[in-house]
Order: sequence, then structure tokens, then C-alpha cells
Amino acid sequence: MPAVLPARDHTGNRHAMQKTLTFLGLESSCDDTAAAIVRHRADMPPEILSSVIQSQTALHAPFGGVVPELAARAHAERLDLCIEEALAKAGLALGHLDAVAVAAGPGLIGGVMSGVMCAKGLSAATGLPLVGVNHLAGHALTPRLTDGLRYPYLMLLVSGGHCQFLIVCGPQAFRRLGGTIDDAPGEAFDKAARLLGLPQPGGPAVEAEAAPGDPRRFAFPRPLLDRQGCDLSFSGLKTALLRARDALVAEKGGLTVQDRRDLCAGFQAAVADVLAEKARRALVPYLAARPGDAVLAVAGGVAANAALRSALMRVCDADGVRFVAPPLWLCTDNAAMIAWAGIEQYRDGHVDGLDLAARPRWPLDQTAPAMIGSGKRGSKA
Repeated sequence: MPAVLPARDHTGNRHAMQKTLTFLGLESSCDDTAAAIVRHRADMPPEILSSVIQSQTALHAPFGGVVPELAARAHAERLDLCIEEALAKAGLALGHLDAVAVAAGPGLIGGVMSGVMCAKGLSAATGLPLVGVNHLAGHALTPRLTDGLRYPYLMLLVSGGHCQFLIVCGPQAFRRLGGTIDDAPGEAFDKAARLLGLPQPGGPAVEAEAAPGDPRRFAFPRPLLDRQGCDLSFSGLKTALLRARDALVAEKGGLTVQDRRDLCAGFQAAVADVLAEKARRALVPYLAARPGDAVLAVAGGVAANAALRSALMRVCDADGVRFVAPPLWLCTDNAAMIAWAGIEQYRDGHVDGLDLAARPRWPLDQTAPAMIGSGKRGSKA
């Protein structure tokens, strides 16, 4: 069961609050094996001392997507190597660390278990505190790592398997305003790439193909814009792409290079339009609660998409809201965000024991109802 830190002093702050903390972070929830070291003093900006990411893209490329069994084995083989490299780059030894933070879910359970077991082993061998971090919280707290945002801020978390609008109120306090009821944008981009014969991961491939394309050639739908609220759906958009592709193949016997470019451009524009409009709607309750110093941040792998960033920036400009997007390398899965989230949660009073469990599903907002289609194991977001 989670434990708590030592008692607070008379001011209400923990004795360790001003202490400089150096955390090792581990990430293995999907197909990137990562380790990083982040250092923070409460009155100073955090420092990323090292970040190591070993991609499994080449390993899974022949299969057209991530194979969970292969991913888990690769994580188990690479985690210790990533840790050694992260320590070497930071010029530190295990004895210089204050704690180990690990992504304990949600994600592919084999990969999550690999990271959790590695972190438990380090904690047991060294006596370092263990902090289990929600992978999604890592993304959601990244703008505090990079830009020092103050709570609360509005977050569009848009990654491979997740998409939701959140008001981030604290290291472990999230209010969900809406989310996807089926495919997340990252999943939709991956499926679109497969439909069009493009490589994985689909997001960068579709974006590159869309650059010289005409986004107005195909009239793709903008799902759920006729429904109030901030919930999203991208399954129907994927089906519309399939039908447009099949119509072209039936008419011409195949796709031209320009056909593929235009399909990608139209698909990407539809995703960006939907997310921009839903962001505009999410700003309404957020601004009602925080009329001044308002911020919309975006994080997660799909946040690297330039068309999406531009669409969100236009929404923010129209409402006089600051827009924040982390550097591209901190949008995709990494361990620096896990180390930072671990520091935030540790300062908030949270540590875990060696009974920390790996979780395939782990919603950030524990009070919100499960999204439609979340499955028997519960909501993943």
C-alpha cells in the first residue's frame, strides 16, 4: 500500500520540501524503453540531467504495429542498459539518487510489468523510495517540467492510445472534461497509415505525406461536432477514409501519389478541426474557473503534429489564452516526464511499497464515469 512521507513541520511544509531531489525515471508502457534522471530544488527550475530512449520501431516494423509480447521482451533486455547509460550521461551513481519513479500503467501490461519489476529490484537493493507514476500523468505534468506552469491549467492529452481534455489541478488531481469514446487520434493515424500503405508509426508518416496534399479535396466528416460537450470520436473518420480510398481504387484501379497525399491532408485536417473545436468548448468551463493567467497545454505523441499545434494556437489566440507545447522529443514517450511526475508526487506526499502493481488501465480522473467502450477491465483513460 502507498506510504506517506515524514510529518510536516510547523509551517505545513514537509522538511524535505526544499531539499534537492534527484530521481531516476523508467518508462516501458509501449514500444520505447527509456530511462532518465531529473533533478529539482523546490525554488529552482527542474533539470533533465540525462534522457535515454531506445526505440523499438525497427523491431515491430515487419508486423505493421506493436507486438506486445516482443515489446515486453525487448523492455526486459534493454532497461538495465538504459539505466546504466542514463547514470553515465548524468555523471552519477545509484547512491546519488533520492528515489526511483516508474510508469506503472496504463499501457501494454507486459511492458509495464517489465518496468515495474526493474524499479522494484532497484528499490529493494538500494533502499531508494519507489514512486509508481501514471504514464498519462507524466504527459499531463510535462508542461510544468518544461515551462513551469502553475496549477490549474487546461490540458489536451493526445497520445497513441489516449485523448482527453483535463483540468490539471495538482500532481494527482485531474478533472476530465471529455475524451474519446473509441479510437484515439494516434490510433486513427496508425490505422490511416495502414489503409494507405504507409509505414508505422502512422502519425509522422501521414503528416509527411499530407504536407504537399490538398486538405479540401475530400469532404471528410468532423465527428461529434453536432453533439454538445468535449467528447470525441475518430472511428467514423477512419471509415470515411477507407471508403474514399476504395472509391478511388474502383475508379482508377489504384491510388496515385497525389491521391494519397490528398487523402492524408484531408484526414489530418479533419482531426485537427475536431480537436480545435473541442478545445474551444473545453476552454469555456476552464475560463469560468480561472479567468486570468489561463493556459491551454498540449502533450502526448500526437502533440508533435504541426497542423494540430497550429489549429490549437488559433483557438488560443482568439480567446486570449496562452498556448504551451513541450519540445517535440518530450511529447513522445520518455522517462524524463516519469521522473518529473515522480518528484511532484513525492513532494505531494506519495511513495509506494514493493507491492506496487502494474496496471493495464488507470484513469487519471478517478471520479469521472468510464468512457463508452472502455471494456470489461475498466476505463483506460
